[in-house]
Amino acid sequence: MTLELTNIAKTFPDGTRALLPTDLEIAKGEIVSLLGPSGCGKSTLLRIIAGLEVSDLGARIVFDGEDVTRQPVETRKMGMVFQSYALFPNMSVRGNIGYGLKMQKLPKPEIAARVDEVILLCRLEPFAERAVTALSGGQRQRVALARAMAPRPRVLLLDEPLSSLDAALRGQLRDELAMLLRQFGITAIFVTHDQDEAMAIADRVAVMSQGEVAQIGSPEALYRNPTNGFVARFVGDAMPLEGQIKAGQLHLPSGVLSLPKPADGQEVLVRAEDIHLDPEGPIAARVESVTFLGTHYRIGLAGLGPGLLFALHSGLSAPKPGTDVRLTIVPEALLILPKEVAA
Repeated sequence: MTLELTNIAKTFPDGTRALLPTDLEIAKGEIVSLLGPSGCGKSTLLRIIAGLEVSDLGARIVFDGEDVTRQPVETRKMGMVFQSYALFPNMSVRGNIGYGLKMQKLPKPEIAARVDEVILLCRLEPFAERAVTALSGGQRQRVALARAMAPRPRVLLLDEPLSSLDAALRGQLRDELAMLLRQFGITAIFVTHDQDEAMAIADRVAVMSQGEVAQIGSPEALYRNPTNGFVARFVGDAMPLEGQIKAGQLHLPSGVLSLPKPADGQEVLVRAEDIHLDPEGPIAARVESVTFLGTHYRIGLAGLGPGLLFALHSGLSAPKPGTDVRLTIVPEALLILPKEVAA
């Protein structure tokens, strides 16, 4: 293992427990995302790994077999990329990338070779001599990544690296970041609150809630087999169906659904893509809102419980708000999970 974390926890002086005891192992070359809402402990965990925060007593952090738990940040050989990029505005792209190497007092030929290497990999050749103030947000993000990669760190840590970009650019750079990390073959941990970002980039995702890891696994495993309601809500936006469970069926205000397995004492959830408009469907609902999203419509439905539920509809047209519709949800699409209080 490149990184082994044991009993990592953080209690602040006022008694706030930002991070409950956490164990995590990350393999060489693996990309792991810490995913969760604000205040769940993901940034605290990243800062402890970096050495920017000190864990509670009893923690152990091991890089490549070396215990670095009490080592300062400058000796841990970490690469860090922050959401603000933290570039030097008075330096060129080349100067920013080479700055850390100069601080390590490497020979000039080696510095030049490494800078050229990452400039090429990050496709920054046309901008190498430009001031970073003359670059776009996406280009600056690439410079920040190149600067972090140049010293060849053991692990690259990224804290919301795309959050300062606009939505269109985020989508483009999300895919680019995934490609670059795999080209470098580096072990990476990145913090995000964006499930699409985590699932697009990471080999494994650790979903965090209220200071602990609720579930860790591949994006596919988390989506298809969430272990509790919080994970199902956060990965895939599952929505609870609130009704009465009797004899293998869920009785909703406007109809009855068959359940795929016993659900007593648990909650039943469904995702928007599994709710289908069907004139012969067993469930009645009223259309409250319709949003056109290009490839599909997002339809807000009332009558299934206290709040709105949403369906994704890929037809060429959609029913108008105020229309009564009927719905089908196949039993296999229902998620039966332990009740979990969302953070």
